[in-house]
Amino acid sequence: MSNEKAIKEGKLVKGMGFNEKVWAICARVPEGKVVTYGDIATKLGCKAYRAVGNALNKNPYAPTVPCHRVVGSSGALTGFATGLDRKKRMLKKEDVPFKGEKIDLKECRYKLR
Repeated sequence: MSNEKAIKEGKLVKGMGFNEKVWAICARVPEGKVVTYGDIATKLGCKAYRAVGNALNKNPYAPTVPCHRVVGSSGALTGFATGLDRKKRMLKKEDVPFKGEKIDLKECRYKLR
C-alpha cells in the first residue's frame, strides 16, 4: 500500500514520517467531530503539539484529510492555512457545536482509535 493511500484511509504504515502519521490520524476524524493537536500528539506517543500544527499546515491532502477538524485544547480555533473564518464556516457547515467562539469539546470531541 502506498503512503498516500494509507494516509487517506487513516492507516499508519511502516516507513511513514511524522507528518504522514499526523495526516493519517487526522483522516480518521469524522464529519461533525473534532480532535485537538494534543490528541494527535498523544496518539503518536509524544507531546509535540506544535509539530502537529506544522504538519497540518503542510497537509497536501486537504480536504480529504480534514485538518479543519483539529482545534486547540480549549476548543479555540487556531492555525488554519486558509484563515480562521473559513475554518469556522467549515465546522459550522458540519454542525459542530460552538460555545461562543470556541468548539464545545464535550459535545463533539472524537476519541481517536
